[in-house]
Amino acid sequence: MRVILNGWFWGQTATGSGQYLAHLLEHLPKAEPKNEILLATWQRHAPSPDPPGCSVWPLSTPFDRISANLSKLWFEQVSFPRAARRLGGDLAHVPHWGSPLRPTVPTVVTIHDLIPLLLPAYQGSSLVQGYTRLVAAAARRAVGVITVSQASQRDIIAHLRLPAARVWVTHEAAPASFQRADEAQIARVRREYGLPDSFSLYLGGFDVRKNVAGVLAAFARLLEREESGDPRLVVAGILPKEDTSFTPDPRRIARELSIETRVTFTGWVDEADKPALYSAADIFVFPSRYEGFGLPVLEALTCGTPTITSNVSSLPEIVGQAGLLVSPDDQAGLVDAMERLLHDPRLREKLRALALEQAARFSWQETARATAEIYAQALAKG
Repeated sequence: MRVILNGWFWGQTATGSGQYLAHLLEHLPKAEPKNEILLATWQRHAPSPDPPGCSVWPLSTPFDRISANLSKLWFEQVSFPRAARRLGGDLAHVPHWGSPLRPTVPTVVTIHDLIPLLLPAYQGSSLVQGYTRLVAAAARRAVGVITVSQASQRDIIAHLRLPAARVWVTHEAAPASFQRADEAQIARVRREYGLPDSFSLYLGGFDVRKNVAGVLAAFARLLEREESGDPRLVVAGILPKEDTSFTPDPRRIARELSIETRVTFTGWVDEADKPALYSAADIFVFPSRYEGFGLPVLEALTCGTPTITSNVSSLPEIVGQAGLLVSPDDQAGLVDAMERLLHDPRLREKLRALALEQAARFSWQETARATAEIYAQALAKG
């Protein structure tokens, strides 16, 4: 089977779609060697090494020197489907929510989540809403949809009105490099990022659904309860450039709560340093309001870090029995969970062991194998 992959996000590993594409291409050729993989990329993106076992075809659009947004739209709706037909594809795969409304060959699309459709704060301008309607309609014309969690599968079936038989789940996974760090690695990262000896950790984005304000408010209440000891919180990730209702600045919130001396803001964290950062933390706190998959939670589990996360969207299926679940709106429950883990070393050790068992259930090799199987099933349907 000749599979033509939409490579708009190839080389953009700072994005979730770029990471998904990179991991998939690393393992797909080995998952089904009989398949021929061709990657159609945008010629204006920064050059990236060709993935092994895969041919790369750079494509252009009429808007290449005018607008990246218009180029992306044309690439998805015109350049890519034309290339899929011209290259003799048996099947096309768009690994992000942006499949063509008029596919020229049977097409599979990966929809990671329905955030722009379900969360009002993420619906954007009228142009963005129009794009969301376009790709929603296009998804209904695909021969199959791949998504990354059972929670997203339920959303897609319900809100895009697709039959369950056309929506498959292949979980994401942590990179193979993720594992619990040794003491030397932890000590180096502790020095480089100015980490305290003992701390709770949040690592992720700062848009409003991530609920970082809830983490800070819960930590402030935890400090009020603690008459002894010196609880610390580390907040890691690229901080917002502007303090807005969509991206509230956690430094301002910490000042307003009078906890700024107990919170360390690391800023950007190198991917290579993340395993040691997770491993150094006593607990990982991630009470997000909505996640299509929730990769930071799986990364923490892979490092054996006791985890507290939300009981909504995909997060319960990712953490399984290996973490504590709270409602993202239950601040008192989050404080109780943090206090319980910080003061119960036996529970922390139990969750460490369960975390490693749970994380071992996710792998990119299995995701690629399942994806290749879906290609065959979708082509038969198409």
